[in-house]
Amino acid sequence: MRVLLVEDERRLSGVLKKGLEEDGFAVDAAFDGEEGLFLAQSEDYDLILLDVMLPKMDGIEICRRLRSQNVKTPVLMLTAKSQVEDKVAGLDSGADDYLTKPFAFLELRSRIQALLRRSRQEPSPLLSLADLELDPIKHKVVRAGRLVELTPKEFAVLEFLLRRKNEVVTRTMITEHVWDYNFEGMSNVVDVFMAAIRRKIDNREAVKLIHTIHGVGYKAGQL
Repeated sequence: MRVLLVEDERRLSGVLKKGLEEDGFAVDAAFDGEEGLFLAQSEDYDLILLDVMLPKMDGIEICRRLRSQNVKTPVLMLTAKSQVEDKVAGLDSGADDYLTKPFAFLELRSRIQALLRRSRQEPSPLLSLADLELDPIKHKVVRAGRLVELTPKEFAVLEFLLRRKNEVVTRTMITEHVWDYNFEGMSNVVDVFMAAIRRKIDNREAVKLIHTIHGVGYKAGQL
């Protein structure tokens, strides 16, 4: 999953970026409102973490502009303001949730997963396909009762596929959602990760769940 973090306090931004990347997210960081708005308009994100008090343009104005342009990406506002009026202003601008600083990273992670589920209309945090289950909160993958050990990036790729199960996703879609804006890597990086995931998920099983759609990309599903 790809996240845009718009936070001008660089130390906090660095801490949040590191924590989210350890959880398997690809994170683009912006440090002022104009940069944040530009990235939100030009890139495809699964979630935006948006500070309210920002230089050049505040988070409420950013959110208003995105919603007026029909950008529907879930927005979680971060702010030191705790007054009810401030929270109402944030939600009225189109934000989906509001988290007051200081907050525990565990709570942030929980809010993020809840927003991702809500945006995709997923009633349960667990992502499943046949006998494969992925828990994005506990970072746990099980296939036929067997615990599957994945690297953080492998986990992120598999999560992306399962959130779009039975859909064909291109290599470009995977790269854009699992790697950040600054990614520069091998042209076959997605194929390398997919081969590793299939080896861990499918090799021991009679029913294969990860499929190559030749000339297009990949699909998680049952053929």
